[in-house]
Amino acid sequence: MKESLDIMRAITNNSQDRENMQKIKNIAVIAHVDHGKTTLVDGLLQQSGTLEEHQELEERAMDNNDIEKERGITILSKNTAITYGDHKINIIDTPGHADFGGEVERVLKMVDGVLLLVDAQEGVMPQTKFVLKKAIELGLKPIVVVNKIDKPAAEPERVVDEVFDLLVALDADDEQLEFPVLYAAARDGYAIWDLSDENENLTPLFKAIIEHVPYPKGDAQEDTQAQVFTLDYDNFVGRIGITRIFNGKVKKGGEYTLVKADGEKSKSRISKLIGFKGLERIEIDEAEAGDIVAIAGFNDIDVGDTVADASNPLPLDPLHIEEPTLSVIFSVNDGPLAGTEGKHVTSNKIRERLEKEMQTNIAMKMEPLGDASFKVSGRGELQIGILAENMRREGFEFLLARPEVVIKEENGVRMEPFEHLVVDVPEEFQGTVIEKLGKRKAEMRSMTPMPDGTVRIEFEIPARGLIGFRSEFLTDTKGEGVMNHSFLEYRPYTGAVESRTQGALISMDNGEAVAFSLYNLQARGVLFIKPQAKVYNGMVIGESARPGDLEVNPLKGKQLTNMRSAGADDAIKLVPPREMTLEQAMEWIEDDELVEVTPENIRIRKKHLDPAARRRAARDKKNAAAS
Repeated sequence: MKESLDIMRAITNNSQDRENMQKIKNIAVIAHVDHGKTTLVDGLLQQSGTLEEHQELEERAMDNNDIEKERGITILSKNTAITYGDHKINIIDTPGHADFGGEVERVLKMVDGVLLLVDAQEGVMPQTKFVLKKAIELGLKPIVVVNKIDKPAAEPERVVDEVFDLLVALDADDEQLEFPVLYAAARDGYAIWDLSDENENLTPLFKAIIEHVPYPKGDAQEDTQAQVFTLDYDNFVGRIGITRIFNGKVKKGGEYTLVKADGEKSKSRISKLIGFKGLERIEIDEAEAGDIVAIAGFNDIDVGDTVADASNPLPLDPLHIEEPTLSVIFSVNDGPLAGTEGKHVTSNKIRERLEKEMQTNIAMKMEPLGDASFKVSGRGELQIGILAENMRREGFEFLLARPEVVIKEENGVRMEPFEHLVVDVPEEFQGTVIEKLGKRKAEMRSMTPMPDGTVRIEFEIPARGLIGFRSEFLTDTKGEGVMNHSFLEYRPYTGAVESRTQGALISMDNGEAVAFSLYNLQARGVLFIKPQAKVYNGMVIGESARPGDLEVNPLKGKQLTNMRSAGADDAIKLVPPREMTLEQAMEWIEDDELVEVTPENIRIRKKHLDPAARRRAARDKKNAAAS
């Protein structure tokens, strides 16, 4: 799992000097989720000649995390560098999912141009708007790449019009509206200027980058100013800051001043200077203005910090990082099966792991709550779910509470986050989806029929209304619906939002589930467990078909007698259980439930395992609501 890095020589912005130096272009690849960013970067790496002949490139080589490979999504922004002719092109591959928008925002400040990818069928989507808005605000001019033109339902001309309309809506200037357009099929490794051109390779895209992306501004002769835009960690050298050099030079072994966002200054020497080349990391001795390098040697280096000249430390403007909008409480597993499946089960171990995560993931925050539990805040369920999944795979065992939105108070008014939601649903399901979202305080903004027989509906909805909705939505649309959302803004609190209507089937005993008992329970609802699964008193084993919780006994075996009866030997036929993923379990639970996460299992349980304690808690909650 190596991030791409490489030798970069530096540059000034003076055209007369540039002839004798390596020419640099810094670009970010931005798009909605699954529009082909990482696949395009693969193609650029392959066709640039940067890789050695013996190097083989895996599919989506930039996605080097196990979860990224499994899910086909990019979670962390990653940078690489390719050589094309006499140019060096630093490329940053960014995540497309709204939960990782913080990554995108930081990256855009470090580049001089963007490649905006748009799916030739889906067109402009919520995250397209989000990332493009950020790019336009920073004055970046996009190169628009209409990708996946080989799709049967592709409409590239419509998509170009959508992008233009979006840029107008985002108040783009005249220069930004004069954007170049290429048509591509990243998977097949070609880009063309005109739909009638022959499909050959990505040369047109390389030429577009060279021609339309400006050279970096900055002067290698000025005092050093470099800014950290993302972090990495190495067990040997500690924190590594991936940095864009805006002015001056940085040298291995040189002494520099680290200027923090609050103005605090500290001096240190650069112990390692690392450059990017293809998929490799290469140690280098020096880099100049315009380059992107990795720096080690500063223990407390953070995103947004400035690495400045030791004698004249001039800080750069600090980076704005969006505040978290969602929080989840992590706590120690105190259930009957605690410690039987995981290696790391103590609060100290969980705390250490969360603190380590916060060192590199600055879009997240962690706050100890004092009772062996920790409040982790981020931009969405997926972001926190992936952290929990990584911990599970590392041998951790813990409990997760129901996600909650981060409520702010402004001038005495409670404010909550709102999301821009876009759903694509088959026509026959649109009524059901609109009705369900209406109960969750969603307001419909537009409805557009799509060429493939689906309808695209846009809503504005409190973020609370989306918690637990995805699973319900997939059921209602028979798995054919697609939903995407991105953060909109904070608005006044809208009151209670309808949540799960079905109750839970709760085990009333400890032991192993019996097939005979599960067979009889199938009529009561949908089961989450298989025969011989370990269960305990207070554990949720299924979803009730009716509102209200139901206590059941999954351990009850068949009564044995010495009498034979007709049908006594009939085979028991069980419906396959609903196997919950971590995110699905987090979405499904209510306030009085927890997700038990272990390396081997994901279970759902009640906060209070004792039935009497549950009834007391429910009564107290009801009384509190009434008062």
